[in-house]
Amino acid sequence: MKLTATTFLLFTLQTASAFVFTPTKPSFTKLNVVAERTTKAPVFDEVCDTTGVTLKRFMSEVTMLNPELAELTSIFGGIDTACKALANLVKRSQLPTSETLGYQGAVNVQGEDQKKLDVISNDILKRALRFTGRMAVLASEEEDVPVDVRPDNAKSSEIVIDDFDKFVVVFDPLDGSSNVDAGCPTGTIIGIYEHDDNCEIDEECVGDECEKQLAECMANTLQPGTKLIAAAYCLYSSSTFLTLTLGNGVYMFVLDEQIGEFILSKPNVQIPEESSIVSFNEANFDTWDEPLKKVVKNWQAGTGASGKKFSSRYIGAMVGDVHRTLLYGGIFGYPGDAKNKNGKLRLLYEGAPMSFIMEQAGGASTTGRERVMEITPEVVHQRVPIIMGSKKDVEEVIAAYAEYDASA
Repeated sequence: MKLTATTFLLFTLQTASAFVFTPTKPSFTKLNVVAERTTKAPVFDEVCDTTGVTLKRFMSEVTMLNPELAELTSIFGGIDTACKALANLVKRSQLPTSETLGYQGAVNVQGEDQKKLDVISNDILKRALRFTGRMAVLASEEEDVPVDVRPDNAKSSEIVIDDFDKFVVVFDPLDGSSNVDAGCPTGTIIGIYEHDDNCEIDEECVGDECEKQLAECMANTLQPGTKLIAAAYCLYSSSTFLTLTLGNGVYMFVLDEQIGEFILSKPNVQIPEESSIVSFNEANFDTWDEPLKKVVKNWQAGTGASGKKFSSRYIGAMVGDVHRTLLYGGIFGYPGDAKNKNGKLRLLYEGAPMSFIMEQAGGASTTGRERVMEITPEVVHQRVPIIMGSKKDVEEVIAAYAEYDASA
C-alpha cells in the first residue's frame, strides 16, 4: 500500500522475527557502560577477538553464535561494499578528471549547501543497502523525503509500509565533506535500530487518516540511543577504517586493498580513562556556557582534576576526531553556544551512534547535563550538544555543570 511520506531519515529493513537475544556461554565479559541499555549484548567467542580475521568471517562467527543476528550480516555486507566504494571515490576526488569536488548547486533539508560528493556518497549508500534484499524504504540526511526502492518506483516520492518486523538504519553519508577539498579525513556514520512492532497502517485508510497513521508510525522510529542494535563508522584517511559495535565491545577493521577485505586490526578497543587532549572548536570559546569555559580553562592551565596541561587537536570532522579520541583518549565535543544553542551535530544519525561506540569502548558521552544515549529525538534532524571521550574527563564536565546548576 502506498502512502505519501513526510520528511524522514531512515532505512526500513525486513527481519523474520522479533530481535531477542538468547545468550549462550560467553568467552569474555560484557563491557561496562555508563548506564544500562535496553537491548541485550550478543555472545562472542575467541574468533571475534583474533586480529587478522576478515569482516565477513567476523560477522559469520557472530551469526553462528547468535542466529537472531543473521539479518545484520546482510546489512554489514552492504556497509562493507559502500565503504569500499566511498573510500575509492574520496581518494580519487583530487584528480582533475574526477569532477566530484565543489558544490552541487542545491541545499539539503538542513539548509546546508550540498557538495557533489555528498550527493554521490548518498547514492552509493542507497544502492549498496538496497541490494541487501532487506530494504523497503530508504532516505538520507541529504534528501527531503524517503523513496520506494523497488525498481519500478525508483523515482517515486512515495513509500511502502508493510506488516513485517523491521530494522531502521540511519546514516550521515559523508561526515566532514566540507574538508574534502583539502584532503582532510572524512567518514560515514551509521546507526541501526529495531523498528517498533506497534507500527501499523490500515489498508482501508484514506486521505488525512493515512497521513496521521504514517506520522504515528514514523514517530515510533524516533528512538533513544539505548535502543541501538549496532553502530559503525567508516573513516577515509591514511587507511580506510571500519569501526563497529554490536553491543559487546568495539572492533576496528582496516581495509587491505591488496585483497579487498576489511581485516580486524584492533579487537575490543578501550579508550584511556583520562588523557590530556581536547578537541573542540576553541574559536567559539567565548560563546560557550560558563561551566564548560571553566573546565576548559583549567585544562589549558593544567589545574583540572588530572593536573595535566591539555593540548588541542581538532580536525573539524566528527569521525576523524572521535577515531583519534578512541585510540589516544581525550575529549571531543561540539557544545552549544550563543549562535547554536543545541550545537550542530544531529542526535539521530551522528550523536547517538557515535555515543554508542564511545560508551562501548569504556568512554562516556554527555550534553553536560544529560547522557546523550538517553535522549529521545523529537524530530528527525534534531541537534544536540555533545561532549564525549575519556570517562574521567567527561565526568569532570558533568560535575562542573552540576555545580553550576546547584549554585544558580
